[in-house]
Order: sequence, then structure tokens, then C-alpha cells
Amino acid sequence: MKLLIKTAIYTLLFMAIARVLPNMFQIDTVVTAIIASFVLVLLNWSVKPLLHIISFPITFITFGLFSFVISAITLELTSMVMGSQHFNFNGFGSALVVAVILAICNSIINSFAMNNFQKRV
Repeated sequence: MKLLIKTAIYTLLFMAIARVLPNMFQIDTVVTAIIASFVLVLLNWSVKPLLHIISFPITFITFGLFSFVISAITLELTSMVMGSQHFNFNGFGSALVVAVILAICNSIINSFAMNNFQKRV
């Protein structure tokens, strides 16, 4: 269930970011956004923890800011898997900006969801 929820959230965020930042990030269709978000969720589940382990010293030295670079790397990997003609960033800097926006939006969504969950309990 979490997989479907995260896929839906990333799909909506991808579509919104592609609309707001058309010069940095392009998506062809909604179907491409759905598939790309599913690929990103799988990469976040499988590859991202390995990248965090490998880059722990750099992440520690930068007080965790290097984790944005790791998120940008997973977004670039998603672009490679999807094909650059369908899901494309205009450079690594664009992927980094999108990674920061995704992190901020996910933080807001998670805090909103946790607040609603705590009110129910």
C-alpha cells in the first residue's frame, strides 16, 4: 500500500514540477510520470540505501546536505532508466533543484499525514 501511495505522490509532484519548471525538467505524458515515479520508488528502496552507506563520511562532514546529491543521483538514474526523450533533466543542477523540491514537499506531506494520524489515535 505504501508503494502505491508513494507512487501517486511522486506522480503528482513530477507533473507539478514539470509544469512549474519547464526549462529544467520535462515529462512527456502522465503515463510516463506514473512509470517514472514507480521506478524512483524502486530505486529509493534498493539503490539509495547503498549510496547512503558508501557516502556516509561525506554526508557526515556536510551535516547531511550531501543526501540531496544522492537524491539527485537517483533522479538521474530514473531518467536513464526511462530514457531521456521521455523523462529528462537539463543537467545535474536541475536534478538537484528537483531533489530539493521533492524533499521539501515530501516533508510537508509526511508532517501533514502524521498530524492527521496522531489526531485519530
